[in-house]
Amino acid sequence: MATNPEGISESAVRAARDLRVVFSRLRRRLREIADTQDLTPSQTSALTVLGKSEDSSASALAAAEGVRPQSMAATLAALAQHGLIERHPDPADGRRQLVTLTAAGRARVADNRQAREEWLARALQDRFTEDERRRVIEAMTLLERLAQP
Repeated sequence: MATNPEGISESAVRAARDLRVVFSRLRRRLREIADTQDLTPSQTSALTVLGKSEDSSASALAAAEGVRPQSMAATLAALAQHGLIERHPDPADGRRQLVTLTAAGRARVADNRQAREEWLARALQDRFTEDERRRVIEAMTLLERLAQP
């Protein structure tokens, strides 16, 4: 049987475990909602990261995703074949290339984001009462503190 680390209450240990499990399940469910039929999880993740920035280098994407540059190069090649990204020289360093989303890539990211948000809003509407939704909102305020440095 696992013991609590010194100075950590049983309720904190349970909350941490339950939160991790629920967030993992929710993250998997949200991934299922996205249109990823023709993309691998690595490709989908790189596309999502690119959707949060104007452009990026392959090495920066590799670092953000925690993969080797060679793996990211293969991921980007596949995304380029799908017409979702394009590469162009970095104006600050001609030896580097920057990767950006194409119009199709931006549309795909936006469509996936909207589909996930709509699914989540519908699930909250259908599965929770108004009072429960308000409690979720209150809980999110508390959980936001976990994300702070």
